Amino acid sequence: MTFLRMAVAALALALVTILAPQAAAAPGVGVVEYNLGDQAFRDPTVSVPMELAAVVHYPRDLGGRPHPLIVQEHGSWWSCVDPVAKTPGGDWPCPPGQRTLPSYRGYDYLGEKLAERGFVVVSISANAINAHLLGDEGYFARAHLVNKHLELWRDLARGEGPLASTLGRFRGHVDLSRVGTMGHSRGGKGVMWQASDKHTPEWPAGVRIRAVVPLAPVYFNSTEDDNSDVLVTRVPFKVVVSSCDGAVGTVGLQYVKDVVGKNPDASSVTLTGANHNFFNTEWSPGKIGGEDDTTAGCVGKLTPGQQRGAAVREIVSFFSSRLR
Repeated sequence: MTFLRMAVAALALALVTILAPQAAAAPGVGVVEYNLGDQAFRDPTVSVPMELAAVVHYPRDLGGRPHPLIVQEHGSWWSCVDPVAKTPGGDWPCPPGQRTLPSYRGYDYLGEKLAERGFVVVSISANAINAHLLGDEGYFARAHLVNKHLELWRDLARGEGPLASTLGRFRGHVDLSRVGTMGHSRGGKGVMWQASDKHTPEWPAGVRIRAVVPLAPVYFNSTEDDNSDVLVTRVPFKVVVSSCDGAVGTVGLQYVKDVVGKNPDASSVTLTGANHNFFNTEWSPGKIGGEDDTTAGCVGKLTPGQQRGAAVREIVSFFSSRLR
């Protein structure tokens, strides 16, 4: 190993060590973060480098068996905040005086509930994509970012790779043949892209996706009559949409319509009174940049807590039935 490679490896290890404190969530649930750097992932098919950062919720007692893995991916939002001016920003990496807006922590409530049911849950950061990428490049970048984290976890489960030295507790305790993905908003299209029949060959060796949840997902194709990039006929999926979504409406139901007669395990649910942003605590009122996007005249509007509770019930039930 050259001096430069050794230095890079040492820096990556330092970042993981510093940003991997264990914190209490619910009884029996552990929380740990890792961060290999704001520009650590240089995918040759994507025009900008991406961060490799995530928060993990997991059963503290991992026992003697491997656990299913779930990867969560947020959608498009601000990437940074100015804590003094209390304003959001859209650069990446964040400029001096600003800090990261942690959209990936907006699903902690869901990760906690899934961990209570025995899942290892990895919620990944996609701020570089939000700051720099649009169109199809943004979607295949999201899919490739999911695959990169899955590759890291496959290696970690074997006791290998850049996460092994600090997250070694997971060695032998994660089953990469039982993987679920959840994506919110543009992340919803990202996970459908990653799970599609067309892109299955891009999954890391040894990884199998068995369940997908697009949560309030966007839906549109760059070529109107070609939906092949997001056509999922071989993997069970459940689309969750909101009746009062002021950002994307219920367009995500089209994912199910596209596979009628082709995927017997494709379904959907519409949450009455739910909006778009309340699914992510970092996008909700009370946080810098947070907004209530509920449509005018919404019938039966849910509070943030009620909406998240409804999402938890649907998502936990689906993953529990497909990944066991």
